Amino acid sequence: MDIRENVSIVKDRICKAAFQAGRNPEDILLIAVTKNVEADAIKAGIEAGLTDFGENRIQEAEGKIPELGHDVKWHFIGHLQTNKVRKAVELFDIIHSVDSLHLASEIEKRASVAGKCLPALLQVDLGGEDTKSGFSREGILEVLDQVAGFDHIRIKGLMTIPPWSEDPEGSRQYFRDLAALKEEIFSMHIPGINMEHLSMGMSHDFDIAIQEGADMIRVGTALFGARCRL
Repeated sequence: MDIRENVSIVKDRICKAAFQAGRNPEDILLIAVTKNVEADAIKAGIEAGLTDFGENRIQEAEGKIPELGHDVKWHFIGHLQTNKVRKAVELFDIIHSVDSLHLASEIEKRASVAGKCLPALLQVDLGGEDTKSGFSREGILEVLDQVAGFDHIRIKGLMTIPPWSEDPEGSRQYFRDLAALKEEIFSMHIPGINMEHLSMGMSHDFDIAIQEGADMIRVGTALFGARCRL
């Protein structure tokens, strides 16, 4: 596996999708998902020009981030349990998966103790799947005023994981709906709520996500290949 070649292929896909949508490819952030990826492969990715990395599990991240350091940016993209928040605040630069007011409150508390102001995204479950975390469309609108009042967590946008579909086109409507929700929230002009980012799209469907407005894509398999559990 040639990680440098994979990075080049993914970046070419990003450029193509961006041009199709009339967008600047430089406005799209490639987040390399490193779940079950060993440190040496991550180092190869850094040498190939990757700057942002996403981890799904705190326990796995604890063994990598101290070794690899913060010359790159670390994104937490998995389901975050409240008993892991203290460690997440310590390790990560941004959290994509704030899926409840309770979790947001815990991040606020732990970030306050750590003296940090942590960027975060609100996760939305537009597919209504029992297996996925996230606010419903209606639920997210109900908590905006409360999370806007926090001093140590800053909401920077939205994230979603659509229901799996073999056909990447199956994700399009979910991406379109998230982009529409972002615009709706933006139009509310709530101080402390910044709809700067849309985190959506993975290896098989990020082209569609870019066409529908994603500026953060989370790509693992296309960069590092299929991975076995560590």
